[in-house]
Amino acid sequence: MSIGGAPKSDPFDLDSEVGFRRWREQKLAVAPTQAEDLIVEIANLGAPTAAERAKAVQLCRQANMAVYASASTRPADKQAIRRFAAAFGLRRLDANVLADDDGVTPIHAAEGGTRARYVPYTERAISWHTDGYYNAPDRQVRGMVLHCTRPAAVGGESALMDPEIAYILLRDRDPRLVAALMRPDAMTIPANDEEGLTRPERSGPVFSLDARGALHMRYTARARNVVWLDDPEVRRAVAALEALLAGDSPYIIRHRLTAGQGLLCNNVLHNRSAFSDAAGGAKRLLYRARFFERVAGT
Repeated sequence: MSIGGAPKSDPFDLDSEVGFRRWREQKLAVAPTQAEDLIVEIANLGAPTAAERAKAVQLCRQANMAVYASASTRPADKQAIRRFAAAFGLRRLDANVLADDDGVTPIHAAEGGTRARYVPYTERAISWHTDGYYNAPDRQVRGMVLHCTRPAAVGGESALMDPEIAYILLRDRDPRLVAALMRPDAMTIPANDEEGLTRPERSGPVFSLDARGALHMRYTARARNVVWLDDPEVRRAVAALEALLAGDSPYIIRHRLTAGQGLLCNNVLHNRSAFSDAAGGAKRLLYRARFFERVAGT
């Protein structure tokens, strides 16, 4: 069984054990297990050098993510963040309703309005997910930049996991778990009829391949507003994925972004711990830019 008609030599073809084992060995040999392994220094965020780009792309090939650290002491503006993203082929923004007019979304604890009704814009923890899991199939978020301008006074740490590693660990346990999560109706996000944020019901797989054969994952660990296919194999697969993400896998990388740092990734699995801002002080502020492309060269 293959994802989206993958060729027999493809590592994501469940009938190709040789192809999978070869890719698995190569993948695990270079997979980072700590945040320090992911960091690349960037002197000028808006204009990364060829060497800086090469290192970031190499990390994204290995782990589907890199943590960049800007050397500038001045807070980056959103245009610099977009230029940084464009240097990695990320140009087509997912300009969702809660983004600003330029398509970039400020992430902070909102005091009112529409954003305040959604968990990312509060101080509460966010469960494991990939971004845009509720998007239409032709508008899947494949690349992302998350830039920290100001960290919280306390908390706000992220846990990160490469979806390819999640695929490997589930397939190692039982290929039928992956097969269940490949089903085209495995996960359904009910319709949203809130004014200004309306969207239809979205059903789709957890694991799929894009047009170039790269693995893509759409997932949320939310218990509400998610409907899993009523099938014993799907339920078993979801439970296995939940247990993996709740466990102590060495491939779960934990990092709290500091000012000037950011995450460049191919929409990896991530969560966020609760945080609190200092009373009377500046609020935690991150900028998120989500794209329909993957990082170029990966």
